[in-house]
Amino acid sequence: MKTVVILVDGMRPDGLMDIPYAKTMSEMASFTMNASTVYPSVTLPCHMSLFHSVDPSRHGVTTNTYTPQVRPVKGLCEVLNDNGKSCAFFYNWEELRDLSRPGSLIKSYYVSERKLGFEEANRLVTDAAITSLTEDDPDFIFLYLGWPDHAGHWHGWMGEEYFHSVRRSWDEIERFMGELAKKNEEYTVFITADHGGHDRGHGADIPEDMIIPLYILGKDFEAGKNIEDANIMDIAPTVTKLFDITPPAEWEGKSLI
Repeated sequence: MKTVVILVDGMRPDGLMDIPYAKTMSEMASFTMNASTVYPSVTLPCHMSLFHSVDPSRHGVTTNTYTPQVRPVKGLCEVLNDNGKSCAFFYNWEELRDLSRPGSLIKSYYVSERKLGFEEANRLVTDAAITSLTEDDPDFIFLYLGWPDHAGHWHGWMGEEYFHSVRRSWDEIERFMGELAKKNEEYTVFITADHGGHDRGHGADIPEDMIIPLYILGKDFEAGKNIEDANIMDIAPTVTKLFDITPPAEWEGKSLI
């Protein structure tokens, strides 16, 4: 059994209503349009909480500048690596390099979204993740698609440019899932966001920023079932449960299985 986490930066649940593959996913996977992220609802703190299953007050990252933990909590990749599982990262926002500690990844692929453009960067990281499925065969893949957050900051959340970026991000998700289906292996796939957004920003403790979608597709999750009381901190404990690995005692999230 292997796992994949696909995260679309800044993706609001109400931005998915007209995306056919998102509808298809809600029919195939367990899902919720009402999961919660952490406060402050800012990209790096939210990702740190996803991977370390603690609130920002615990991991200490409260802005998009990484701060080493004073009382370190092991992250998901370190836990998986300690238990003989291989992890690979594919992302186009460089600050995410600090989500894992040195030595815990078999592959880390980054492309500059600002140099190449966000649409091209999304395509390239998806290409790299697809290639890695056969070349590296990792047990855990993290695929990050950053375009919607950029569109929200530049043009505003819930505007046409934002909706376009979300639709195109789902095109990449569908393309990746098509290649994953060719693998004769069992995968559990999580599709989610780090935060939402309003106007041209995010970070507030309001529903527009704090509510995120979550889909989980795999044999342990019933098709079309609503997931109750889900938080971004629950993803790491769910992944370790799937691998039958005991999570660190410091983790605050719960398994969704």
